Amino acid sequence: MKRLRVALAAVALTTAPLVALPAAVPPPALAAAAAPTSPAAATDWSTAVVDSTMARYTPSAIGGWSYPVGLYLYGQYLTYRRTHDPRYLTYIKNYVDRFVKSDGSIDQSFNSLDSMQAGRLLVILHHETGQDRYRKAAKKIRDRLNTYPRTSDGGFWHADNSSRAHQLWADGVYMVNPFLVEYGREFGDSAYTDDEAAKQLAVYGGHLQVANGLLRHAYDESKSASWADPQTGLAPEHWCRAVGWYAMAIVNVLDAIPANQPRRPQLLGILQKLAAGLEKYQDPATGRWFQVIDKGGRSDNWTETSCSSMFTYALSRGAQQHYLDPHYADVARRGYQGVLAELSVGADGRTDLADISIGTNVGDYAYYVGRTRAVNDFHGLGAFLIMNEQLRGDSVS
Repeated sequence: MKRLRVALAAVALTTAPLVALPAAVPPPALAAAAAPTSPAAATDWSTAVVDSTMARYTPSAIGGWSYPVGLYLYGQYLTYRRTHDPRYLTYIKNYVDRFVKSDGSIDQSFNSLDSMQAGRLLVILHHETGQDRYRKAAKKIRDRLNTYPRTSDGGFWHADNSSRAHQLWADGVYMVNPFLVEYGREFGDSAYTDDEAAKQLAVYGGHLQVANGLLRHAYDESKSASWADPQTGLAPEHWCRAVGWYAMAIVNVLDAIPANQPRRPQLLGILQKLAAGLEKYQDPATGRWFQVIDKGGRSDNWTETSCSSMFTYALSRGAQQHYLDPHYADVARRGYQGVLAELSVGADGRTDLADISIGTNVGDYAYYVGRTRAVNDFHGLGAFLIMNEQLRGDSVS
């Protein structure tokens, strides 16, 4: 940690000048063709995406306190951990310092799980700088959970408001549980955080996972939401990014909790069933996954980049950690190639990542397939970086 603090101190804590990528950077297919024998010679797509995004947005212009920006910046942090480029950490700090005052106060009520995801950056900055203000800000999220509303079996509501009351969304497990286990490790609170995170994954999985191994987008305990099945309370479809959030979260939590955690066997069972479902519905033509996962045969369905990155990461990490059968590494490699095919470099030398669904509510099939297919949306950029840091070097075989 001391070495990293020195690295951070070595640069002024203001945004460093941003250097645009050279226009000569080839697109993925050309990079692979140019270096058929050495993965090390391939383009570093993580730094390419981070440098492109930093060139497009200053820390003050990238957006407010939100989970898409938080996801992207977490991916940028993973890239920093490997490269030790101080600009990457400085940028994250300058973003967070817009919201966290010197006394550790933060002007957020944390009345939704979505609002908690960027809390991971608070834990990261405490770890990297040792500044106590980040601990104080992170503790506000931890303390909010003491009074946060839950379903009768203990699952956190998606948000503390009437429109989300009694609802569990698969998205929500990623918004709070990776933060929880990282908070516990950083601040000596793992006895609570590991148990809570494992419980949340188990409760959500118990409601949302169905016979095909996939998860429905959401569950309403009250069965009163317009989308809820009157018998089961389940949403009608398997929306890919909701399932992707869950897949990443369960792997993160399994990585953190001890081997003897009582819920671990249940979580492994959920992940293994999910992995089998994902393998079944992977698009054989592209290696990616469809916006509505199990209905790829419909002409208006389309393969979505953020969830494909999330599944690729989770399957690769799951195989690496022996949570899953080793053959899932091959499923992940096909997914990785599929996502790289959605990445290109523009005339300005900056990367463009295509076919990313914008933020999405719970809906029916037509709603999901009708969502805007954005380029460089932070949901996709963040998921891409997390995936790429896991699978770098696998792009050339």
